[in-house]
Amino acid sequence: MQTENIRRLRYDTALLEATQQEMDSDDNVVVLGLGVDDWRGIYGTTKGLAEQFGPQRVFDTPLSEDAMTGVAIGAAMAGLRPIHVHIRQDFLLLCMNQLVNMAAKAHYMYGGRVTVPMVVRSVIGKSWGQGAQHSQALQSMFMHVPGLKVVAPSTPYDAKGTLIQSIRDNNPVMFIEHRLLHYTAGPVPEEPYAVELGKARVLAEGNDVTLVGISWMANEALRARALLQQRGISAEVIDPVTLSPLDMDTIARSAAKTGNVVVVDSAWTNCGASAEIVARLSDAGDQTVRTSRLGFAPTTCPTTRCLEDLFYPNPKSIAMHVNTLLGGNDNWTPADMDFSDQIEFKGPF
Repeated sequence: MQTENIRRLRYDTALLEATQQEMDSDDNVVVLGLGVDDWRGIYGTTKGLAEQFGPQRVFDTPLSEDAMTGVAIGAAMAGLRPIHVHIRQDFLLLCMNQLVNMAAKAHYMYGGRVTVPMVVRSVIGKSWGQGAQHSQALQSMFMHVPGLKVVAPSTPYDAKGTLIQSIRDNNPVMFIEHRLLHYTAGPVPEEPYAVELGKARVLAEGNDVTLVGISWMANEALRARALLQQRGISAEVIDPVTLSPLDMDTIARSAAKTGNVVVVDSAWTNCGASAEIVARLSDAGDQTVRTSRLGFAPTTCPTTRCLEDLFYPNPKSIAMHVNTLLGGNDNWTPADMDFSDQIEFKGPF
């Protein structure tokens, strides 16, 4: 199948379509969350669902994350498949006990007699003026907990496929979306399909360095790859897609090929997803592979654009970091490139 024969959807529309198709096929799928029935529909990802499926299956919730997470967990235990939507991941800090001590552990504590087929959607990402309490990315906290699956796709294709798989999964799944990804577009088949969790995606092949980009940083890594071509550096770009379970085999194969790995995360590096990937490469015992990490600056998120430019990794800072890692001139600055035409993944067809 050729990509030119596949229709293109935006990331937000792909999530909406996945939800619609699973709600059509399974009456047990329900959607709840603050603002899910609003006319804006959580960046468009729930738009029209309340009108289509009614208030019994799509409903707004009180501003009480802890209590409503308990409702979602109980509903899942009783046989429903709730999708609990949070417009900011920061708000999950208000329901950590429910997620970590209840949802993640119920299947184990009840000897396999209880399942919690619940999807917890949350949005991460920068946005000028959002500030310290609305711009965090806390995926590594959930990666730490057995019993929780953590998904963070970067392409519309994987967004639809992994959300469908997450809804069908009998375990609680933390589904993470970077707000900037909602506006990206790519090929997405119309029919329902599931993308297996725990499989990384090679977005672009290369020979000199492996760039592992998490969530939005997969897109930034693709742009950095284009900049690195100015130096004759060939970068391979990998999107882990699923952070728990983590597909280290794909990353390790690429690392063995290139000998250099830079992990770029949409979060802080300390005790983060990037640290876990680098640690697992180290555990594998190949001392010939050089590793490095990039992520948020070690401070709370600023609220001015000039400081945001220093806080978040970007294509230029990634490319310059890779150039230095590979022994290039420390003073090299890549020439500006026009990325208005979105660099995107063209497969997997």
